[in-house]
Amino acid sequence: MIYGSKVGLRVELGHPSRLGIYKRLVRSGHQGVPVGALQKELDIPGSTLSHHISALVSVGLIKQKRDGRTLYCIPQFATFNEVMGFLSEECCADEST
Repeated sequence: MIYGSKVGLRVELGHPSRLGIYKRLVRSGHQGVPVGALQKELDIPGSTLSHHISALVSVGLIKQKRDGRTLYCIPQFATFNEVMGFLSEECCADEST
């Protein structure tokens, strides 16, 4: 992952609504959450939710999968782990022992 894409990931998660959406999806695990259920749980208008989901998809934090008429949002844990690694890779590096 190049530095610029890491910044994009942090920018998208820096928005309170997107962070709330992502936290809810992470809690669901690998199965994800139907968009309709996400909208109802978070009480976000459909067009607004769609905008936020598009932003999260564009940086690879989530993907969408259709099952019949239901569209699921699924967190991408590999990307999540890259973000966490990036944020923690220098943790306490300057701390004296």
